[in-house]
Amino acid sequence: MAGNNDISEIIERNARVEADKAWETSRTRKACIVLVTYLLATLLMWMSGVEKPWLGALVPSLGYFLSTLSLSALKNFWMRNIYRKP
Repeated sequence: MAGNNDISEIIERNARVEADKAWETSRTRKACIVLVTYLLATLLMWMSGVEKPWLGALVPSLGYFLSTLSLSALKNFWMRNIYRKP
């Protein structure tokens, strides 16, 4: 009977790992990070007296967003050409 319990635990763990992976790569997560980055940058720039902080805050937000687009391409290149399994 212990074998069935072990299998159930492995299945539950795999489901959690898959859900974590789905979240890490989701558009929702990326959008939330862009939004939070924008809001915090706007607040900090406003508190610092920067003129048009809502415009300046686009720089770090768009920078993060663009990095999410390019990193997947770099990862694929790395996996195909550089990464070698032992």
